[in-house]
Amino acid sequence: MDHVYKRHSVGQKGEDLAVMFLENRGFKILDRNYWKKWGEIDIVAQNNDCLHFVEVKTVSRENVSTVNNNRNDYEPEDNLHPWKRQRLSRVIETYLLEKKIAEGRDWQVDALSVYLDRDGQLIKTDYLTDIIL
Repeated sequence: MDHVYKRHSVGQKGEDLAVMFLENRGFKILDRNYWKKWGEIDIVAQNNDCLHFVEVKTVSRENVSTVNNNRNDYEPEDNLHPWKRQRLSRVIETYLLEKKIAEGRDWQVDALSVYLDRDGQLIKTDYLTDIIL
């Protein structure tokens, strides 16, 4: 049970850092953890006139070896499997309809990877923009 709580707290810290990263670059955060039973969007942000649906992947160096069988080449964006992309696509469609976003509005999907050290301190962030669903 303790490892589940730790994983959640690592993920929450990563999302908080992702929000700060985006805000520091001029993004306005519109929603966090937009959830439907078929999927979740971690962060919805706006930059200029474009909506950004941001998938946040957080990893601490403490977790990498247990998650990836002692390999150090783990990348959080590797978790964007085809089924995850399909669910994300569906929840984005729901968000756009529910929020009555104009049909021609520009939007994209981004992935923001947050790397933490063993003490939970930020090592680095990688921001991948306009990834293809």
